[in-house]
Amino acid sequence: MTALALARSWRPKTFSELVGQDHVVKALTHALDQGRLHHAWLFTGTRGVGKTTIARIMAKALNCTGSDGSGKMTSEPCGKCPACMEIDAGRFVDYIEMDAASNRGVDDIAALLEKAAYAPSNGRYKVYMIDEVHMLTNHAFNAMLKTLEEPPEHVKFILATTDPQKIPVTILSRCLQFNLKQMPVPLIVEHLEKVLAAEKVEYEVNALRVLAKAAQGSMRDALSLTDQAIAYAAGKVSEESVRGMLGTLDDAYLIRILDCLIAKDGASLLAVANEMGERSMSFSLALQDLSSLLQKIAAAQVVPESVLEDWPEAGEIRRLAGQLTKEEAQLFYQITITSRPDLSLAPDEQTGFAMTLLRMLAFRPGSNSSSAPSAPPVNTARPAPSIQSAAPAARASAPAPAAKAVAPTPVPSASAPATAASSAERPDWHSLMRQLPVKGMVQQLAFQTELQDWNDSAAGVRVTIVTPMPQLASDATVGRLADVLTAHFGKPVKIVIEKGEVEGKTVAKVDAQIHQEKRMNAEQMIAADPFIQQLEKEFGAKVVGGSVKPL
Repeated sequence: MTALALARSWRPKTFSELVGQDHVVKALTHALDQGRLHHAWLFTGTRGVGKTTIARIMAKALNCTGSDGSGKMTSEPCGKCPACMEIDAGRFVDYIEMDAASNRGVDDIAALLEKAAYAPSNGRYKVYMIDEVHMLTNHAFNAMLKTLEEPPEHVKFILATTDPQKIPVTILSRCLQFNLKQMPVPLIVEHLEKVLAAEKVEYEVNALRVLAKAAQGSMRDALSLTDQAIAYAAGKVSEESVRGMLGTLDDAYLIRILDCLIAKDGASLLAVANEMGERSMSFSLALQDLSSLLQKIAAAQVVPESVLEDWPEAGEIRRLAGQLTKEEAQLFYQITITSRPDLSLAPDEQTGFAMTLLRMLAFRPGSNSSSAPSAPPVNTARPAPSIQSAAPAARASAPAPAAKAVAPTPVPSASAPATAASSAERPDWHSLMRQLPVKGMVQQLAFQTELQDWNDSAAGVRVTIVTPMPQLASDATVGRLADVLTAHFGKPVKIVIEKGEVEGKTVAKVDAQIHQEKRMNAEQMIAADPFIQQLEKEFGAKVVGGSVKPL
C-alpha cells in the first residue's frame, strides 16, 4: 500500500494539534465553548498555513456528537463519531468544499446557495467551505451577498483566500476575518523533529533548518520537502543531502566569500564562484542566503544579543561582525539584494554572481580602488567670486579730498577668512547669483538683476542692483536675497533696487542667449540631415518652424 504524504498524514485533526496559529485557535475555541458563533468566517494567509485544516476542524467541532452519539457542539471534537470520521475521510455530505478557482461563475454559486436552503442530511450544520474565494467573479460575489449576510440557521460559511485584497468590501464586512501567520523557522524545525521522530527517520537539526528556511513559512511545503529529502537521502536526512537536493549553499561558502572581501582577495573570490558553479549551485539562492547572513551580521553589530547560541554559524557571525565595518555590512547587503533581479540579465547566472562579488570588492566605503592612480584631493567648494579690481569701483571713482592722499586698499592677510576677502571686493554678479542657494521668486529676482554699485564699509555692504522687472522685488523677496548674501559674505548686506534696462549680463538673458544658439544649431543640423532633405524633396515635407528643441 502506498504511504500517505507527510503533509496529509500529519494534517492536524484538532485545535490542540494545530501549530503556529494560537490567535485563531483561541478565538474559535472561546466562541465554540460559549456558543457565540458567527455565521461566516474568512481565513486569509499564504499557502500551507492551515486555512483548509482549520475549516475541517471547525466542521467537526460544529457537528461532533461524541463517541456515545449524545455529545454537543464542542471545541474538542472527539474524532470517533461518524461526523468526525467522515469529515476526516472527506465524505461527510453536510461539509462541502468548493474550489472557487474552477467554480467561479454565478451559476456555480447559485447552485450552491439553492442547496443551502435545505436542512442538513446527517449533521447539525451544513458547512460550506469556499477555497480561493477571491477567484469568484463580481456577479458571483453579488449573488451570494444576501445569503452570506442572513443565511439559514443551519448553514455556516467558511471562506479562504491567499489574496484578500481582491475580495469586495461588501463580502469582508459580512465575515469574521482571521489572518493566519506564516510559520517561523524555529517552529517548523520543532514540528519536523516531532514528525521524523515519530516516523523513525534519523536526521540532523541543521538539515531541518535548511528545509524550514526553504519552506518560506509554509508548514505544508516543509513537510513536502521533508518527504523529498527522505527519498533523496535514502536514510539519514543530513544537511549535506538536503543542500544537494535543494541546490542551496553551504554557509562555509558564504563565510569564505566575506573573508575574501575583508582580505580584498579578488582571485580567491572568483575561485569560490567557480567552485560553486562546478557544484551546480543556485546563484540566486546564494545571493538570498548571503543577504540573510549579512543581515544577521549587521544586527550583531548593533544588538550583539541578537545572535542566538543555537545558530551553527553564531561564532562566525560574531567574528565577521567585528571585522566588517557597519558601513560595509550595509553596503554589501544592499548590493546582494539589488543584484538578484540582474541575474536574469547576465550572460549566465555565474557571471552575474561573479560581477556582484566584484562590485562588492570595488565599492568599499571610505576607500579608493587599488587600481586607481593616486591623485590630490579635489576641492569641491564653489569658486569664490572673481575680483574685477583691486579696489571697489565706487571708491575708485569718487574724488579724493585735496589735502589728503588716497591710501591704497590693503591686501587681506593669508589668515583672514575667505568670506572677509570676498566681501571687500566687487564680485562677479553673474557667477555669484548662480551659486547662491535660492529658489522660487528669490531666484527669479537674482537672475533678473545686474550689479550697478557695490559699496563696502565696516558696517556692512550696500548693494545697488538694476532690474527690468520690479514686480519681482517685493520686500520679502529682497529681504530673503539680502539674508542669503549676508550669510555668504559673513557681514550685513543691504540691497537697493532700481528699475531700469540692463546691458544683457543678467543670468536670465545669458541663459536665453545660450538656449537660442542651441536651438539655431539644432535647426541647422535638422535642415542639413540627408533624410530630412529627402523627405522634403520627395514628399514636399516641411519642418514646422519653432518645433525643433535642443536636448
